[in-house]
Amino acid sequence: MKFRFLNIVLLLTLIVYLMPSCKNKASKSNDTNSLSSIKKESDWELLFDGKTTNGWRNFKKDSVSKGWIVQDGNLIALGKGGDLGGDIITDREFENFELHLEWRISQGGNSGIFYHVLEDSFQTVYATGPEYQLIDNVGFPQKLEDWQMAGANYAMHPASNVKLKPIGEFNSTRIIVNGSHVEHWLNGIKVLEFEQWTDDWKNKVNSCKWKDFSAYGIAKKGHIGLQDHGDTVWFRNIKIREIKNKPLAIFNGTNLEGWKIFGTEKWYVENGDLICESGHENNYGYLATEKYYKNFILTLEFKQEAEGNSGVFFHSKIEGTKISGWQVEVAPQGFGTGGIYESYGRGWLAQIADEKENMLKPDQWNRMKILVINDHVITWLNGTEMIDLWDKKIGKVNGSIALQIHSGGGIKVRWRNIMITEI
Repeated sequence: MKFRFLNIVLLLTLIVYLMPSCKNKASKSNDTNSLSSIKKESDWELLFDGKTTNGWRNFKKDSVSKGWIVQDGNLIALGKGGDLGGDIITDREFENFELHLEWRISQGGNSGIFYHVLEDSFQTVYATGPEYQLIDNVGFPQKLEDWQMAGANYAMHPASNVKLKPIGEFNSTRIIVNGSHVEHWLNGIKVLEFEQWTDDWKNKVNSCKWKDFSAYGIAKKGHIGLQDHGDTVWFRNIKIREIKNKPLAIFNGTNLEGWKIFGTEKWYVENGDLICESGHENNYGYLATEKYYKNFILTLEFKQEAEGNSGVFFHSKIEGTKISGWQVEVAPQGFGTGGIYESYGRGWLAQIADEKENMLKPDQWNRMKILVINDHVITWLNGTEMIDLWDKKIGKVNGSIALQIHSGGGIKVRWRNIMITEI
């Protein structure tokens, strides 16, 4: 009897000991398809509630077909679809966003995530929407090209450093779309980064299977889609945060607040314009933002009233009148406005084509746009792309935006509408 009593006590103790563990496990399960208070405050929202298909419908339909079910907190494609049917899309359209979801796929399975999908007269989601590829890299029954593997921008850009979970386990995917910039993440690793609508992007479109799809990738806003390509796929924790970057004025039109003068050349405000003008020393001069900017879209207007040899620097640091950083050239016609120069370094990194010299409007207001995202820089002048440059050194540093007066004297340039959108 004594030993039986001890066994009962041990059993009850074990049950009590295990109860908190079971509670924690249930608590963890409840985190699936839900948002923490922090994520709610950061404007994240669920696209899948874990119980219904609310917010989704089949492509060009009013509801979700029987090819999709909700089970155990998963949104499941049963593999009844094919090349021309079965895919579902969000009711809503999205422009710039960060999308997060988890997925697992059946042995040898193939699927995808689409964005900026248009309906209209198009027959499929892939006719317009770029695709983040989901696939069993190891078990797929046919040989895969690099642009067909998991994490790729299907048929366009291969992914690298991909580390997939074994079949049966969930992978996490993150897609960031912000203007032309796109990032693909897989299991916490950035596997791909590219820019849409550049010359390189257009060349890829015209040399792959999308060359006959005139609307592929053109939309800047559209539906998000999940593919049923004939294989079973499980989705959960589908969350999205819309990116609502707003351009901010970094020149207030009244004074030089937020800027610092380097050198003895003239910087002043007149009739709402920022003016740089050669001083008595006819030396180099700079006006730099007090704040550093890493990734951004900068737009501004300039008008060259005299000579006009100047420039817009980014990721710059200045001591006296010696500057380190990269300059987008502003110069008289014939001298490469829009090109990119590295000061006190490698010199010209990218010069504009001769036929683009006429993009500059002498004695008129010109509009310049500069996109800097890590090691990628694109410049535009009056709506025309001037330079598309990738440079790892640029992506490693940070610094000010700075305007330049070149040495030599006789220079006068007006600036206005200096706006920046941080990315």
